[in-house]
Amino acid sequence: MRSTSDTVAAIGLAIGGALGMAGTFVASDALRETLWTIDGVAIVVAAALLTMKYQRLGDDLVAAGFLTFLAGECLLLAGNAAGLEASVPSYVGGIALWAAGLVMVSAQNTFALWMRLTAFAAALLFTVSAAMILWGTPLLPTSAPLPAAGYPFLVLTFIGWIWTLLKTER
Repeated sequence: MRSTSDTVAAIGLAIGGALGMAGTFVASDALRETLWTIDGVAIVVAAALLTMKYQRLGDDLVAAGFLTFLAGECLLLAGNAAGLEASVPSYVGGIALWAAGLVMVSAQNTFALWMRLTAFAAALLFTVSAAMILWGTPLLPTSAPLPAAGYPFLVLTFIGWIWTLLKTER
């Protein structure tokens, strides 16, 4: 039987993935900031629940990975209302923590290989993006190809985590 917290975490990941991607493509600053704020809160809730779930299961590295991802999302939320350019410092810290969290969650065989590969791809793209910004490349959260190329891999990872949470227990 699926727990309520698994269902809430799955909903949070779905909202986060959908609104995060949508916010990347809207032209209105106010709408983007609103979508990303809702997305961020949903992801924080999901990551908190996943931290607790995997800690209870004794999978400390995965739990710590979700906690690290949560910390990154909090940094992103903190800079969101400042606008794209002003949010870059918190954005760099946030995506760097996202990358670390994704690697930690995916370092073990807890999740299916394809989920782990999409997480590693997202982590690599976010790490390269953070390094580029730190070394002076003027990238915004909406810049393409980087960091925007990392978002689809992140959302695919979320879909895998959702599937894992909602699949029928055997």
